[in-house]
Amino acid sequence: MSEGRSLLVYVIAGEPSGDALGAKVMAGLIQASGGTVRFAGIGGSEMTGQGLVSQFPMNELSIMGLLEIVPHIPRLLRRIDETVREIERVQPDIVLSIDAPGFCFRVARKLKQKGGVVPPLVHLVAPTVWAWKPKRAEKIARFLDHLLVILPFEPPYFTRHGLATTYIGHPSVENPRGDRAAFRARHAIPQEAPLLAVLPGSRGGEVSRLLPVFGETVTRLAARHPDLHVAVPAVPSVRDAILAAVAGWPVQVTVTEGAGEKADLFAAADLALAAAGTAVLELVLAGVPSVAAYRVNPVSYHIARRLVTLQHFTLPNILLQREVVPELIQGDCTADRLLAALEPLLSETPQRKAQQAASALLFDMLGGNTTPPSRVAADKVLEIAS
Repeated sequence: MSEGRSLLVYVIAGEPSGDALGAKVMAGLIQASGGTVRFAGIGGSEMTGQGLVSQFPMNELSIMGLLEIVPHIPRLLRRIDETVREIERVQPDIVLSIDAPGFCFRVARKLKQKGGVVPPLVHLVAPTVWAWKPKRAEKIARFLDHLLVILPFEPPYFTRHGLATTYIGHPSVENPRGDRAAFRARHAIPQEAPLLAVLPGSRGGEVSRLLPVFGETVTRLAARHPDLHVAVPAVPSVRDAILAAVAGWPVQVTVTEGAGEKADLFAAADLALAAAGTAVLELVLAGVPSVAAYRVNPVSYHIARRLVTLQHFTLPNILLQREVVPELIQGDCTADRLLAALEPLLSETPQRKAQQAASALLFDMLGGNTTPPSRVAADKVLEIAS
């Protein structure tokens, strides 16, 4: 960092989960630096709330699936070049990229290939080399300077290739505890009524593939439990699609937005139906018994299934090495099977109790009783930049 000027951190996030994590790290940087740090980069509403002016809309990068990305390649390549040029123009003291490896790693590689004075390149959230394509670890060690990982077993995959790696803990352990009674009162949901949280994902493709079967499942569950209420936390990019899809559901559906509402919903919900992803871990840590589901383009699924060697899809099951959260993926993601997995979670069954017990185990395993992960990340970024 140059004498006499404040630290400039260029931050890149490519999807809502990265935006939320980026905002937490930015808050940690502001606190740790005494408010002298400045930001540039790419992010969403959460990072904007911490003072970032995004270079372009983050949702342009939120694309999932091997085939789904193809039509967007020209625009993504253009955005990569624009990002590299902007980093060269503003000359940050450090670049912190968060998840979204398809975009972030291309930016990092281009910066290193161009040579000259390149700021330290730090990436937060490791690619899942332990699940598929393990040789990626060696490749990214060539262009990253430091990797911040969020799972306890990840460091050896990268340090063996000479990449400095720090385990910070999982950001989901920092999620605030919500207010059950306040959420239900605010949205006119009786305190004793069963409340199902539905989380269809944060990308358009996820929402379009999952909400139809989720809607059919909700219809059947409501027929058996007439007092059922449903709530859906939405990110801005898919809110309209969600509102349109749930308009025909035969139950009261509350669609919310924002981190505070999401925390309160997790406190208020009795069970959840969620797209397999970070949300499943968040739900389990919050003590909400859940069912995980996923559907992608059939060709994308076939290719991915040949590459992925893991027995489980969701982090709670991967970490515990057993299926605690039911996973209904692709062909198994039907209303019949989702209903059969959900219904036992409405009462004090062994399935519900097993998930509640797993919550405490995972919280401790992922750093819930130590320094907040975002502060660990912020301190490491400051250390590297200095």
